[in-house]
Amino acid sequence: MVSPLLVWERESLLTEVERESDYLDENAIHLGDARELLGRMMPGSVSLSFWSPPYFVGKSYEQGMTFEDWQELINQVIALHFDALKPGGFLAINIADILVFPDTEMPRIQADNVAGKRVKITTEQVLAAQRRYPDYNRYQLAEVLGCSEQTIDRRLNNNNVRGGKYAPQTKVKLVGGLVEQWATDAGFYLYDRRVWVKDPCWENSRWHSASYRSVDEFEYIYVFWKPGITKVDRDRLSRNEWGEWGSRSVWHISSVRANQDHEAQFPLELPRRVIRIFSGRGDLVLDPFIGSGATALAAVREGRRYMGFELLPHYADLARSRIAAQMPFPA
Repeated sequence: MVSPLLVWERESLLTEVERESDYLDENAIHLGDARELLGRMMPGSVSLSFWSPPYFVGKSYEQGMTFEDWQELINQVIALHFDALKPGGFLAINIADILVFPDTEMPRIQADNVAGKRVKITTEQVLAAQRRYPDYNRYQLAEVLGCSEQTIDRRLNNNNVRGGKYAPQTKVKLVGGLVEQWATDAGFYLYDRRVWVKDPCWENSRWHSASYRSVDEFEYIYVFWKPGITKVDRDRLSRNEWGEWGSRSVWHISSVRANQDHEAQFPLELPRRVIRIFSGRGDLVLDPFIGSGATALAAVREGRRYMGFELLPHYADLARSRIAAQMPFPA
């Protein structure tokens, strides 16, 4: 007669095996929405999640997304990480501020582009002519000063606004506070932050524009910690590596030179450094916005297991092909 205890243990073991088979496979790129796929992961399995979400800057894969949609997406993905991460694990998010955030309530910046004026008539000269000829209209003042009536109007009314008179004014929108609050609400704590200095993005912020705004040339990496025991292993990096970048808060890493396969690629060196510091060999590294597969590829090269999520099929295929070229997975 079989012991009832043995039957119970066998049934419990089968139930556990069946339960594990329902979880997503490791060392794989899964197609779908991160918010749905995170709920299908084995709880406490992830040592490090490193990802770069949509920045709300108008990329093609952000079309139709409102600022409210964007906030809800990032907030939910952060919250759903809490169960997936093991205690003591890390959630590292690479993100940048929104540099051209439209604000319909912001007054329009009236830039008096002194150096760039093709007509050198100044406001002071127009006002002086107006005082001398108080009964003159702008057409008559224009004849006196040898310019167009539009120039008179622009100097008197400060309406020399270029680049979309009817579009909302834009400003810089900081995102660090939003991300920290969402992570705190989910149960994480801000453990560290790094700054990635990349190549200047002249395309979006040209030096000759009528503005004092700086070019886009850095992003942030916010590192959040899930409460629990964290293994600290200084042997993951050499002494020189710790001194050069491991313990440094500013990383100078060149951008991807040509985003031909994906319009928002980051260089392989960026996830490689994060993976080297915040995970150990054999650990599971997750990227819920895998894109072209850089995080997974870096994980493979550094002897970690990986898992990636991607919403768009052609990017998922791209990530799989890049990883396949790197196989076999190191022991």
